[in-house]
Amino acid sequence: MGIGQLYESIRNFLFSNVNKQFVVFLFFLLLSGVFWLITTLNETYEREVQIPVHIAAIPKNVVLTSAATDTMRVTVRDKGWMLLSYLYGDKLKAMKVAFKNYDHGNGGGMISAADLRRMAEQQLEISSKVIAVKPEKWEFFYNNGERKRVPVRWTGRVMPDHLFFISNVEYQPDSVDVYASAEKLDSIRAVYTEALNYVSFRDTLNIECRLSHPNDVKVVPERVRISFHTDVMTEETMSGIPITCLNLPHDKVLRTFPPKATVHFVAGASRIRSLRPEDFVVTADYQEIMEKKAEKCTLYLRQTPQGISRAKLETKQVDYLIEEQ
Repeated sequence: MGIGQLYESIRNFLFSNVNKQFVVFLFFLLLSGVFWLITTLNETYEREVQIPVHIAAIPKNVVLTSAATDTMRVTVRDKGWMLLSYLYGDKLKAMKVAFKNYDHGNGGGMISAADLRRMAEQQLEISSKVIAVKPEKWEFFYNNGERKRVPVRWTGRVMPDHLFFISNVEYQPDSVDVYASAEKLDSIRAVYTEALNYVSFRDTLNIECRLSHPNDVKVVPERVRISFHTDVMTEETMSGIPITCLNLPHDKVLRTFPPKATVHFVAGASRIRSLRPEDFVVTADYQEIMEKKAEKCTLYLRQTPQGISRAKLETKQVDYLIEEQ
């Protein structure tokens, strides 16, 4: 069928006696819709619009520790058609404010509510009225390049399947640069991730996440990649661990029975193969023995190697003998 024949078929269908009333109905429906839209858009409404605000002309020796760009939310009253142009058109441009005009000279600056309102009114048409501006003030913070490199640590709830445990946590990068005031830099020892929530996994878990920090602190980079390596949980026993006596005089010798300690612990199969008795530190205390004068001395598990958990001594009380050297 040619285009001419198709056009003729459609025209005959629409303007036949059967469909003529339907076409008339559609015409008046469309006409009433147009009038309704014009009437509706001519009414006065209040809507919130967003205007980006950017700090410009920042000196070369200044590092902003807060965001250089923020969003001002302005509640505007005007005709509907004008509000539509604000919401979906390109009337509202990003506003640039000069750093030196709002710098207080003490590591921070502030744009007042009156200035925010004035800048908003400059962007709007004369017919538009500003009802409210949020935030009521915009504070920014900076320093002159002082920074500190600190390690990254994760926080939250990361729990593998009950038969597995986290054998190692790898960060990429493992440290970040922190820019802040000298007082804050002294108090920051590490930067923590946003709260993580991952449970019941078995294989290595790779996560890319943001770092959490106050508004007046800048962290570079702001995102890190963390890998939680898992291993099968295995109960193991390590025997033959040397017992060291603390605070022992040079002319004395402490002999314990048994002479070596045994530790029970949980670790991954791969970690167990690399462990040695010297990796554990078990001690007794000569001063404590002299004070208590007990028949048995107490052993303490002072140090365990990385990658094991639930470590405990098989025997905490042992017979002893103190000899002159």
